[in-house]
Amino acid sequence: MKIKFCGAAGTVTGSQHLLEINGKKILLDCGMFQGKREESFQMNRKFLFDPAEVHAVVLSHAHIDHAGNLPTLSAKGFTGFVYATPATRDLCSIMLLDSAYIQEKDIEYVNKRRAKKNQELFNPLYTVENANQIITQFKTVSYNKTFMIDGLEEMVKVTFVDAGHILGSASVVLEITENGRTFKLGFTGDLGRKDLPILRDPEFMGDVDYLITESTYGGLYHEPASKIEQGLLDTIIEALSTNGKIIVPAFSVGRTQELVYELSKMKAAGKLPEFPVYVDSPLSVNATEIFKIHPECFDEETFKLLAMGVHVFGSDSVQYIRRVEDSKKLNSVKGTAMIISASGMCEAGRILHHLANNVGNAKNTIMIIGYMGEHTLGRELIKASDKPGYVVKIFGEEHVVKARVRILNSFSAHADSGELLDYIKKFDREKLKKIFLVHGEPLQQNNLSTILNSNGFKNIVIPKRDNEFEI
Repeated sequence: MKIKFCGAAGTVTGSQHLLEINGKKILLDCGMFQGKREESFQMNRKFLFDPAEVHAVVLSHAHIDHAGNLPTLSAKGFTGFVYATPATRDLCSIMLLDSAYIQEKDIEYVNKRRAKKNQELFNPLYTVENANQIITQFKTVSYNKTFMIDGLEEMVKVTFVDAGHILGSASVVLEITENGRTFKLGFTGDLGRKDLPILRDPEFMGDVDYLITESTYGGLYHEPASKIEQGLLDTIIEALSTNGKIIVPAFSVGRTQELVYELSKMKAAGKLPEFPVYVDSPLSVNATEIFKIHPECFDEETFKLLAMGVHVFGSDSVQYIRRVEDSKKLNSVKGTAMIISASGMCEAGRILHHLANNVGNAKNTIMIIGYMGEHTLGRELIKASDKPGYVVKIFGEEHVVKARVRILNSFSAHADSGELLDYIKKFDREKLKKIFLVHGEPLQQNNLSTILNSNGFKNIVIPKRDNEFEI
């Protein structure tokens, strides 16, 4: 068997890992690259393999950096099935359409400006039609039910295990038979954390011979999830004191629902001052509806709150915004209000307009509650947190960041260094022959490699994009 690392190698975006088994090719994830615009633009269009030769895709979860380039794969010749959990399929059915729609609208907006300057016009990566097509190619399988990939029944058995990262997220175990030998390959996808809102904790996948694991926070530690409430309350009280808005870039799937959940829980307990909350993202509205129909992913606390009558996905003070006209009206809202909008890394969508309108006002707060990839606007805003007068570009125009930037890393849905180590320590060191570290920036991958070595794990590999390994 061969493994070719085609994305999320030395970076946290564009997750794509190509397996070749007896001449058949299986792709683990098909994520979109995010970051430097021109570089990402090219990588998203040019795969390191022929999509027409891919037999099947096994998808860990619905986040755009793991599923976002599936429509391009299909448009370039992939005709096989995409295997995923039911919740992942349902989320992809709205997320990929939303991604296509946003691309079309953002390109339209940018092209109007470029046309006035007689500059070359852009095309979207893929269209709504492309997104609709790939959804027809999904096949769903629930957690902990071993299945076979069509056409590869004698070669590969697959099992999804709850990764606890977002709704429907899975770690993947592949039992592979090749040339008379059978071995297991594990792929963590993105690992979640214990005690996060709504979802069950990550489940251990069991012993494997080879492991591909994420390393996003390989050498970093989060504040405990128990500090979410206090961090939120401090930020809100600070915003109330200046009568300013709180602008929150948030992933439409996962982080938005977790934030609304915490706000609803705090309000039900009488801990939250009154102020309006706007979820300004059609995708977030649709994703929240999908959360409601997948209780199989909920943890015990969520079930208890629902039984008590707590509206965990939105109280009376939470307003969901769909229409563009209503989104624009938020510019004229007076007093303290929280606006939660996508995309989570501030690379597209309505959040860009809210940041452009509010980042220059010292009364306002930018609240960061998720991971911001290298070279994204979100990462630039984090840099602005301790650099007065820092300048960021939004829609190609410079804006001085005068708003406060508050970072609440207790919300992170990625396992931190200690949590990754706790998970990996469950594997039998004698059986586990090799560990591949993906989905992390080089510094954190090196940190995690050092930590694993010091805990008795050997043969740790940090692959680069386009590296290929024989198993």
